Amino acid sequence: MTSNYDLAPNLAPKFAVVFAGQSSQSIGMMDGFATNPAVVQTFAEASDILRQDFTALAAVGPAELQNQTVNTQPLMLISGVATWRAWRAAGGATPAFFAGHSLGEYTALVAAGALTFADALPLVRFRAEAMQSAVPEGVGGIAVVMGLDVAQVRAACAQAIAGTPDDVCEAVNLNSPIQTVIAGHRAAVERAIEHAKALGAKRAMLLPMSAPSHCALMRPAADAMANYLQGVLFQAPVVPVIQNADVAIFTDTEKIKDALVQQLFRPVRWIETITMLHALGVATVVECAPGKVLTGLNKRIVGDMQSLAVVDAATLAAAITETQLTQITKAVS
Repeated sequence: MTSNYDLAPNLAPKFAVVFAGQSSQSIGMMDGFATNPAVVQTFAEASDILRQDFTALAAVGPAELQNQTVNTQPLMLISGVATWRAWRAAGGATPAFFAGHSLGEYTALVAAGALTFADALPLVRFRAEAMQSAVPEGVGGIAVVMGLDVAQVRAACAQAIAGTPDDVCEAVNLNSPIQTVIAGHRAAVERAIEHAKALGAKRAMLLPMSAPSHCALMRPAADAMANYLQGVLFQAPVVPVIQNADVAIFTDTEKIKDALVQQLFRPVRWIETITMLHALGVATVVECAPGKVLTGLNKRIVGDMQSLAVVDAATLAAAITETQLTQITKAVS
């Protein structure tokens, strides 16, 4: 881990802000901020840059359009940045750390000042196009498995490709001790779902995503991203960002870019990310809209770390107050 930041774990308690990736999208996903000036302005800015009406996409969809990778990725970036801007406009403090789940890592880098919003939008659109081009529609699949540990899920994946060495099926999102996402060739993923159920999975089902993220099938997309990133300007983050592939914090911009390339075909190590935040003294993790997916995962990973979801004006105000009170109380105790 390369860092110039103060990472001492025993100072006054800290809070972190995290951003979700694909599969957190839904119709009406930003309705709780429909009149917030920072959110409205951010969506308008994004629509001007990418020449697409993202306000309507968030509010009314349709779901089939929302779930297309080329739309989902910029939409999730916009939603996260908009919520972060609303947080700052309402007087919210700067966190000690940022992190993002998969695509959310790009949102975290924007919030941390490493990447401009104007550069991030076409970047994630390109990322989505590269991912979709790497695996034709219908060839890849991605699924969530609940109720098994990572070792059991990997065993189900191994069973799914036994006898078919050219097939890919891997554990790609290590989300919580009992939730893992798998990805690869669709037929292999479907077989792994059945093997997982036979091993006792409480739930195993395909997700509404059109590209199998974070598995070996994404290597062509990673090569394309590496070339594209050469022309994108990054700065050292003002606030440290824990990146997915290595569960590490980088200040060197070339290492940040390489981590984004590696992220495409390596697992999202979310369990380790939240565990690392806890070890660094983070007492509260705030998830910036939309949804509460990460908040639920975080509670399962570290039970004694407070997790808050900001999904509308009321939860925004409550989270700002809570983070301020926690810091003041612990600092004087």
